[in-house]
Amino acid sequence: MIDVIMQQLVAGLSVGSVLLLVAIGLSLTFGQMGVINMAHGEFIMIGAYTTFTIQQILGSAGLSLLISIPAAFLVGGVLGIVLEQVLIRHLYNRPLDTLLATFGVGLILQQVARDIFGAPAVDVRAPEWMRGNSELFGTTIPTSRVFILVLALCAVVALGAFMTKTPQGRRIRAVVLNRDLAETNGVNTRATDRLTFFIGSGLAAVAGVAVTQIGATGPTIGQNFIVDAFLVVAAGGIGKIKGAVIAAFVLGVLQAFIEYSTGASIAKFLILVIIVAFLQFRPQGLFQVRTRSLV
Repeated sequence: MIDVIMQQLVAGLSVGSVLLLVAIGLSLTFGQMGVINMAHGEFIMIGAYTTFTIQQILGSAGLSLLISIPAAFLVGGVLGIVLEQVLIRHLYNRPLDTLLATFGVGLILQQVARDIFGAPAVDVRAPEWMRGNSELFGTTIPTSRVFILVLALCAVVALGAFMTKTPQGRRIRAVVLNRDLAETNGVNTRATDRLTFFIGSGLAAVAGVAVTQIGATGPTIGQNFIVDAFLVVAAGGIGKIKGAVIAAFVLGVLQAFIEYSTGASIAKFLILVIIVAFLQFRPQGLFQVRTRSLV
């Protein structure tokens, strides 16, 4: 019994790790710019296909995976800036318009992926050091799950340090608190918006690298996570990294245990019911952004 609990706990933490990498970017962009980016899931796909492409070029599974992490972050971040410059910046503070526009962009990106890589899903080989199992509290756990968890925690620590220790991070926090006041103090909010989109899209692409180690890569791979990521953002609190961390891991673990007892479809339904019920009592989520705005 203890062995089953530990296995489901680790499975839930690994799913929560992927959700966390995706949800942080959504939380930042929506909290700062009021943008509902339905194409965010396609950046997971971009990160996954970046990993596949690098592995096809280098051949070595271990080396290609390590290179894919910063490469996917850069590719996803640059494409995020392109999306922000071409489309998103014209739709700030119009959430419904951004939802519809980015949904269309997501469909286009899926079709581009089909044209380039084909419709069938492709597999990314796991490195030799990730194919075995690890022992944790006497329980056998796939090493790939441990890798995903460590990757997510490293990303969160790095992002937290960036947001609190660097001038760019402090500018992002200032714009979230009060955009107009930040502008009057000399903060270039347009450049800050681009930086935020770069970071959010890059983290989603890093999530795509992690996803390649738990399943096949296809054009619609991001759709498996985007709805759950929005639930994480809503439950954790818009723009709150701490809330996203807690909500992602709680939702991942809940889903793993409920799915083990029932099934995947019922688990997703019950998770949605739980989140909706939670938001009835705390509509601002776990944490609320304290702003200096008078409106």
